[in-house]
Amino acid sequence: MMPVVPTDAAPIVRPLWQRALWLTAGGVSLVTGFIGIFLPLLPTTPFVLLAAFCFARGSARWEAWLLGHPRFGPLVRDWREHRAVPLRAKQLALVMMTIGSVWAAFMLPPRVAWLPAVCCAGVGTWLWRLPTRRS
Repeated sequence: MMPVVPTDAAPIVRPLWQRALWLTAGGVSLVTGFIGIFLPLLPTTPFVLLAAFCFARGSARWEAWLLGHPRFGPLVRDWREHRAVPLRAKQLALVMMTIGSVWAAFMLPPRVAWLPAVCCAGVGTWLWRLPTRRS
């Protein structure tokens, strides 16, 4: 059960160096998630959720931008409202990671060809265990 935070609570004021670290981590996560749209080995959803988490602690402006984004905003809002990932996002992430892992197995040297599959299996297991939001 998540604690209920009153909406009139004052926002936490963080030192500049903390906000800069959170903003940097959010930017790196968002860029990684964006790259994941095109690279099958990188799932987009977890990185976008991580970016939203970081932006919420580092920059209200960047958090608002992400929440208002036409592609990423609904995913983050769904997660925050229901603590669930849409079934379509889970399915797409798993299919793309599987394709990427198979491709990597053929392209990488044999001694490391298994590594992407293991990483994707870990992320896929984590993602699939999250609650599912059906349309």
